[in-house]
Amino acid sequence: MSAENVEVVTRAIAAINARDIDGYLACCTENVELLLPMAGADYLGADGIRRFFTDIEDIGPDLRIEVQRVQAIGDSAAIAFLRIGATGRASGIVTGAESANVYDFIEGKISRVRIFLDRTDALKAVGLAE
Repeated sequence: MSAENVEVVTRAIAAINARDIDGYLACCTENVELLLPMAGADYLGADGIRRFFTDIEDIGPDLRIEVQRVQAIGDSAAIAFLRIGATGRASGIVTGAESANVYDFIEGKISRVRIFLDRTDALKAVGLAE
């Protein structure tokens, strides 16, 4: 399952970059959770994911996610190291940040995504750092 989970993460991120909501949802369980604690936002289920895609367009319509590395964590999780870039719609300010996402899987589909701006926190969340 681990190689398949890495592929699902890669497809899900490609769907975000393509603004393909259906493609993203095809990678996820029905009750998927997308958790952005640093932004104080949680997106739950298909309606939440649709809201996430709307929020992307509202905040930074050119948001792009570059996958630096995806690593399987056992059979039911993966961690992705990413670089995110966007231009603020209102401000015009170009921003870039590195992050790490932790993906949990149920039967080969993403059930939860936790987004961390601090990669060490993400590594701790999956037991790869102290």
